[in-house]
Amino acid sequence: MNKNITKEEIANFDNEEFKGRIYVIDNLNDSEKAVAYLSEFKRLGFDTETRPSFRKGSLNCIALLQLSTDSRCFLFRLCAIDFPDSLIRLLSNPNIQKIGLSLKDDFVSMSRRMQFAPQGFVDLQKVVKQHDIEVFSLQKIYALLFRKKISKNQRLSNWEADVLSEPQKKYAALDAWACLKIYEKLCPINKSI
Repeated sequence: MNKNITKEEIANFDNEEFKGRIYVIDNLNDSEKAVAYLSEFKRLGFDTETRPSFRKGSLNCIALLQLSTDSRCFLFRLCAIDFPDSLIRLLSNPNIQKIGLSLKDDFVSMSRRMQFAPQGFVDLQKVVKQHDIEVFSLQKIYALLFRKKISKNQRLSNWEADVLSEPQKKYAALDAWACLKIYEKLCPINKSI
């Protein structure tokens, strides 16, 4: 397998998209149902989104937390519901793998909203190193493994908007789902890292 990929190569690939169902979770009742559903899985894709700040030294709290299965992605609007206890329990459950990328940044951002002991998290940057892959961004890792590109057009959008746009929802779902797909490709279910 090739261990590196260029931006020029990626530019020639078709765009990837998440084809599953997307659920926006913006109240506690829906959060409880979503966490109950997600708790049935052994592996989940994980990502977060934060409204960008264009002022030096200004940091915003996480606005959105995404958890994805193969066919469903749940977008928890933390800017509306904060961190429900059930979600904290899920993120602290060592028996459910939450697969993300560059998790240290996510943990620092989450600690601004709540205190918890993250358990069961797998950082893809460590996994790709073990496979001698030389790229570390989600877009490059995904392109290398699947020969498709992930558009980053929505990355700097307002994640605290009253209503998320369809492109925002699709972008957020794709990022979490792509983390899960990368891990499944590199670490089949009967193998653990």
